[in-house]
Amino acid sequence: MSKRRVAYYYDPDVGGFTYGLGHPMKPQRMRITHELVSVYGMMDKMHVLRAKRASAEDMTRFHTDEYVHFLSRVTPETAEDLTYHGTRFLVGDDNPAWDGLFEFCSLSAGGSMEAARRLTSGAADIAINWAGGLHHAKKREASGFCYVNDIVLGILELLRAYPRVLYIDIDCHHGDGVEEAFYTTDRVMTCSFHKFGEYFPGTGTQEDRGRGKGKGYAINIPLKDGITDEAYKSVFEPVITKINEVFRPSAIVLQCGADSLAGDKLGCFNVTMRGHANCVQFVRKLNIPFMLLGGGGYTVKNVARTWAFETACALGIEDSIDPNMPWNEYFEWFGPRYRLEVVKNNMEDLNTKDGSLDRVRETALKHLSELRPAPSVGLQDVPRESVGEHLGFSSQELPRTDDLDERLAQHMRFVHQLQEPAASDESDEPDSESDGSSSSRRINRSSRRGRAGKQRMSIVTNQPLQNGHDDFGCGWHPAEASGLARSATAKRRFFQSAAHWDDRMQKVLVSGEGLAMPGVSVAELMEMGGRDGEHEGSEADEEMDIDDDEGES
Repeated sequence: MSKRRVAYYYDPDVGGFTYGLGHPMKPQRMRITHELVSVYGMMDKMHVLRAKRASAEDMTRFHTDEYVHFLSRVTPETAEDLTYHGTRFLVGDDNPAWDGLFEFCSLSAGGSMEAARRLTSGAADIAINWAGGLHHAKKREASGFCYVNDIVLGILELLRAYPRVLYIDIDCHHGDGVEEAFYTTDRVMTCSFHKFGEYFPGTGTQEDRGRGKGKGYAINIPLKDGITDEAYKSVFEPVITKINEVFRPSAIVLQCGADSLAGDKLGCFNVTMRGHANCVQFVRKLNIPFMLLGGGGYTVKNVARTWAFETACALGIEDSIDPNMPWNEYFEWFGPRYRLEVVKNNMEDLNTKDGSLDRVRETALKHLSELRPAPSVGLQDVPRESVGEHLGFSSQELPRTDDLDERLAQHMRFVHQLQEPAASDESDEPDSESDGSSSSRRINRSSRRGRAGKQRMSIVTNQPLQNGHDDFGCGWHPAEASGLARSATAKRRFFQSAAHWDDRMQKVLVSGEGLAMPGVSVAELMEMGGRDGEHEGSEADEEMDIDDDEGES
């Protein structure tokens, strides 16, 4: 196997974080993986680097400002208030607030972004960040133990230099966060191999193929319990081969979630360490720059074994690895066999029992054959720094806005996300998008929620969450936050505001300041563009009133 330049990103602080007592996610698994990589003598065969941690500004390349600001200040003590009693940002028990949360997110995201830059600069052929791979995080919400989606941030970095990026997910759970982020583009193809059927997150059917320009560029391989190495290989290799033939990726991101291993606490597959690593070996043979990321995996000793072995696969030295584990700091964890292996168990493979795997493979290959080969992309040089940085202005030098400005800016951004009314399902079709009407260009929230599943689920229990979100997925409403009851049939007005524009004083005033002056709401001010004039109420009110029942799937 040809020699490849490998960059390995690791931060010694990663093992010191904890999600809390009894939580299935253990960041210590990266520390144990690093220990095995070290004792097997792999360190001097690759570039070992410590990434610069991602800043809040870096995270906002994908996540909303409000969500990143929330992550930067949430603590176990303030979580109840900042999440509006568990209905916003952190929903359910899967994603608790814990000390060091933002630091861990910045470390994970920073590693994936630096790994991507290493590839785009040509300094490495393979880049590894086992602290990354948190594929469930959404734009403004944590999900499935994932708070910041480092994968999306890394892919966005790759798209600066590469015209097409292929994302492969071999985690036992569907990579819904990454698929959702690139659901409407043909520059990123997402391919997820996952368990489907009463299983978190409840998405990932073969009918979920993308939307608009991205139609056909989301590939899902839904699997059943107990899949073995041979069965996994029989679907993984032909699908990836066909994707490489049709899509011709310039770079590949491989998420190596280890909860697809046999014996995982939250997984339900029967894949061994070598069967899991076969995916890494197969992708490496394509000779395309690619990034290796971590992900799920909740039987810690098996996760560490597999990721250490897959590091050897990236280096091309897996055949020289001694299966008898050398002495290391965590040696007693790997008893009683003390070997670098994860063996299969006696689970029954339901995929081959009823022939469902053959049907899934044939359907995926059929969908891929319908795509036009290698969509062309016009690339241009992308600046690496902002205008402010180029001119020498740092964030500390910029004048700080007062509290009222910050509250108004946050309110307007929130309103902007909620003012798109639902469109018809026909908006998926190209013909309906070409009529020029504003409604046809708006996202159909109801159909999108139908694709994403009717209810949010817990990754631990695989049951629907009891304290779900509202119909628009924001999880927050002023009446709910203040504890006020709301009628099931009442309509909500999202654009009410305590701030009013005063024509005489030419400034924004907040009600309660003792000034009973006529004014307009922030929403009306936005619609008028700051101009004076009468607001046409009837039609605007219909747009501002959003029925609670609208958007339910």
